[in-house]
Amino acid sequence: MSQTRPPAVAGLFYRSDPDGLRNEVQAFIAAGAAGAHSTGAGRSGAGAARPDVGTAPKALIVPHAGYPYSGPIAGSAYASLGAEAAAVRRVVLLGPAHHYGFHGIAYSEAEAFATPLGPVLLDRAALAAIADLPQVWPLEVAFDGEHCLEVQLPFLQVLFGDFRLVPLLVGTSNAASIAAVLERLWGGPETLIVISSDLSHYLPYETARALDARTSAAICALRPEAIAADQACGRLPIAGLLRTAAAHGLRGRLLDLRNSGDTAGPRDRVVGYGAYAFG
Repeated sequence: MSQTRPPAVAGLFYRSDPDGLRNEVQAFIAAGAAGAHSTGAGRSGAGAARPDVGTAPKALIVPHAGYPYSGPIAGSAYASLGAEAAAVRRVVLLGPAHHYGFHGIAYSEAEAFATPLGPVLLDRAALAAIADLPQVWPLEVAFDGEHCLEVQLPFLQVLFGDFRLVPLLVGTSNAASIAAVLERLWGGPETLIVISSDLSHYLPYETARALDARTSAAICALRPEAIAADQACGRLPIAGLLRTAAAHGLRGRLLDLRNSGDTAGPRDRVVGYGAYAFG
């Protein structure tokens, strides 16, 4: 394959013009830092944008829909890093495979992933450090057309500039297998863990709000066993993160909780979006 994987959803999930994209992402992050949003229906339990957990966030859970829908909630997640974003040099990014079924955890053999903002270099040394794990294997086809990792990249590019990416797609797996990968890549302040996941899908507005509130409580309590498959498309990578966060004594904080009915869509069939930080 080409050494650089081209974007699959630029112009669909987010803007394809670099200046417009950068300005939009910066606006989402600025609004997240200010706690600004247009509806009172969301942000349950979220006060200041920075998580009050005693340390800078080590990990985030961020939604991955089209920017008109989930971009404001993603902005809340990334704004929580504050000045500590300057220390980040590597991002370990996990999300659920939407288009290709497989067992285990897949990585790409590309040298870089591209967005309209330019290429993001992969951390080949970090990928080599997990390649011996039996649940980890190269599977390029799993990344074809996949949006869940790609939509995070412009946010990461705006925040960090020069950083290295460890992109991993999760197929059929379990919390222990995913936690083993995260543990090996955990690192120090230079490494940020990002889990890309939406919450409930295509429920009526009030039904979704109630279910997403229960999911958020389970996430913040580090209780992956309380999150069913219909509560989050990234349930498995979330479970791996929660297991690892508990092992490291981290606490979770809800930063923002809304759905597509609050941002850019109708309220008869909504998708839920939550932003969470762990530190």
